[in-house]
Amino acid sequence: MRILLARHGETPWNAEGRYQGQRDIALSETGEGQARALGQRLRELPITRAVASPLSRARRTAELALGDERAGLLTIDPGLAEIAHGDWEGLLASEIRARDPERLRAWRESPATVQMPGGGESLGQVLERAWPAFAAACEGLGEADTLLVVAHDAVNRVILCRILGLSLSRLWSFRQAPTTLNLLEGSGVDALEVVRLNDCQHHTPLFGEAVHRAL
Repeated sequence: MRILLARHGETPWNAEGRYQGQRDIALSETGEGQARALGQRLRELPITRAVASPLSRARRTAELALGDERAGLLTIDPGLAEIAHGDWEGLLASEIRARDPERLRAWRESPATVQMPGGGESLGQVLERAWPAFAAACEGLGEADTLLVVAHDAVNRVILCRILGLSLSRLWSFRQAPTTLNLLEGSGVDALEVVRLNDCQHHTPLFGEAVHRAL
């Protein structure tokens, strides 16, 4: 089976460097364009099944990537929602640095140790809900089937860490750009290999800048 694990397109908060978490921030005009570009790239590719986070930025990206003819394939799974950043949501990194500097330093240097403040999540908690959602989406897929999953930066990273056998402390060792594609292939969810990682060919040149300041 083949899995296309994508991130949502850019939002206004992404462009500003604000931590979004589970705030339901819609795609910007740029983000909509990125999602349409992803749709153009996937237009001729047979897709068997599609699932997205319930947050509108991921859901809309999936809709635009699928196009009208394949819209009926899309289902929603709350397990794929972005990490809950708690009290950090809506804030710039500079504002968090002023209010919660030690936790921000730990988030940058040892992210697996951090529990987000004010009812937020840890990366371990994200993995505990995202991996079952991902596995459920993969269930029953055959050798020639292709699944599209549209989720978020932290969600994609924890899923990829598990597949790659990396500790969650290695979360920052690769990037997840807007509407990036990660291609995974294997005979089952526990036998997946990463074929492509952070592929943004549809909207960003090979050496182009495709990173955001928040997460």
